[in-house]
Amino acid sequence: MAEEPQRPKGGKLTFEEALTRLDKTVQALEAGGLTLEEATRLYEEGMRLARLCNELLSHAELKVKRLQTSFGEQMRFLEEEHT
Repeated sequence: MAEEPQRPKGGKLTFEEALTRLDKTVQALEAGGLTLEEATRLYEEGMRLARLCNELLSHAELKVKRLQTSFGEQMRFLEEEHT
């Protein structure tokens, strides 16, 4: 299994860090002038970064949905108390 992208000094990347690195990776691939080995390495790194961004975004979306549900239930209870 491929390693998850990390910061240069260790630790997991934040969504913003991963997205910035993914953008730079895509720019480097689009610019061309790379050897096949370099391009393959960058492509692999880009795929890992894209997966990480997707996972982090999905996690945040789930968290927001849970908060919305919780807030909605609290509001319903408050409305029931005032009626």
